[in-house]
Amino acid sequence: MLVYLLVLQFFKFGLVGFIGLCIDFSITYILKEKLLWNKFIANAVGFSVAVVSNYVLNRIWTFESSDSRVIRQLLLFGGISLLGLGINTFILHFLHQRKEIDFYISKFIAVVVVFCWNFFINATITFT
Repeated sequence: MLVYLLVLQFFKFGLVGFIGLCIDFSITYILKEKLLWNKFIANAVGFSVAVVSNYVLNRIWTFESSDSRVIRQLLLFGGISLLGLGINTFILHFLHQRKEIDFYISKFIAVVVVFCWNFFINATITFT
């Protein structure tokens, strides 16, 4: 039963991540292309809104958390997301620049590694 729950949470986490990706890209696009914001500021806002959205959806739907320490959870989730972004950047740089692996293959590997990192760290630390 525990394995089933873990697999279900993993699937839900992935779906929430995809929703977050859509939110991130949509907000970034609107701010950059339509409102003519600086691309790095637009990107940071898109990423931040997606992180908050992902936190809320994962808290309510994926992990069904009833922990009253919402701010603590949000800060943990955000910090883990930022570490994930750093890991993603490191893997991408290492594989593409140092090992000369195709950029998109490197990016795919980085995304898979960081997705697993984010899920397991959040499942064991943020939403316990």
